[in-house]
Parts: sequence; structure tokens; C-alpha cells
Amino acid sequence: MRIFVPFDASESKTRLDPVLAPDERMDFARAMLADVLAAIEGTGGDPTVVATEPIDMQVPVTVDERPLDDAVNDRLADAVVPTAVIMSDLPLVTPETIDRLFSVDGEVVLAPGRGGGTNALVTRHPDFRVDYHDASIRDHRAIATKIGVDPIEVDSYRLGTDIDEPEDLAEVLLHSEGQASRWLRERGFEIAIEPGRVGIKR
Repeated sequence: MRIFVPFDASESKTRLDPVLAPDERMDFARAMLADVLAAIEGTGGDPTVVATEPIDMQVPVTVDERPLDDAVNDRLADAVVPTAVIMSDLPLVTPETIDRLFSVDGEVVLAPGRGGGTNALVTRHPDFRVDYHDASIRDHRAIATKIGVDPIEVDSYRLGTDIDEPEDLAEVLLHSEGQASRWLRERGFEIAIEPGRVGIKR
């Protein structure tokens, strides 16, 4: 299986601005990427990072400055199916999580993210293409149906938890022991428990 992990190496995670400086955002994004790659490699997979700028990683990196849809769809068109696309901001994933995604037998397998996104997918159909704008999970269901495929969805908390907003950092501290979690703790982040909710403090 070919496995692609898109990564924005130029302007990552701008919605974390309230709690992270620009250089910290990039460092944290790379820590999350490392967690995703480690989970994939833990299954025996060989991921390729598709980055908007050159980055130094221990896995193959392809630089593609184009928008996400163009970068992914060109690779789907050229790929020998099956092909997986896994987002880089999923620091809760484990090898078991990735194994579960890969083991689902279907022509199009989708892992929904919170808020209508698509955090990971596997396609075994040569005509499937992506559209990550807006509510992409809805679009990917429709694209699969249009090519005559009934998509299968993987209901997974770990795959469904992408990190975009400051409040999402609590999930990393609560449910991960990977590089992203260690990065946050080393910089003074910890869980803040308030009446009726759990947040973070630094």
C-alpha cells in the first residue's frame, strides 16, 4: 500500500496562535507529524511525506507547493492502488489504529474527523479523487457514490481527533504519550480542570 502524509511546512496550525508563537506552531506540527509517521511505521508501512517545503525527516519527503487537493489527486491518479492518505495532525493515532484502518476491506474507506473533515482514507478504486474543502467527509461520500462505490467509514476516536484549536491540546495531554504530548509538557502545558470542563494552562 502506498501511504501519503500531507504536511504544510510553511504556515502550520494558525488557529493555535492564541497559545503558540509561530515558531512553536511549526515545532508542534512537526511533533504531531512524527507521531503519525511512527504509528504508520509501527504497522510496517512505508509513508511518504508530501510537504509544501523541504523538511528533514527520516522518511521520504516529496515537495509539492500546490494546494492539497491537487497534490493528493495527482498521486492518486499515478498510484498503484491501494493508496492511503493520512493527515499529519493526528497525534493520538497508534499502530493499532492504523492497522484497523488498513484492514477494512472496501474500495473506499473513510475516517471522518470532527467538524466534517476527512482525517484519513484508503482507496482501492483507481477513479477515486479527493476534495478537502468545507465538509469533505460529505464530499468524499458523494465522490465514492458517483464512481459506483459504497464507502465504508471507520468510527475511531483517535483517527477522528485532529488538532486545530487551543482546546484540542487537552486531548493530546490526556490521550497520548508521543512526541506531541512530550513537546507540550516540556513547554509547560498541563491539564486545567474547571467545573464542568477540562482545558489547558501554561
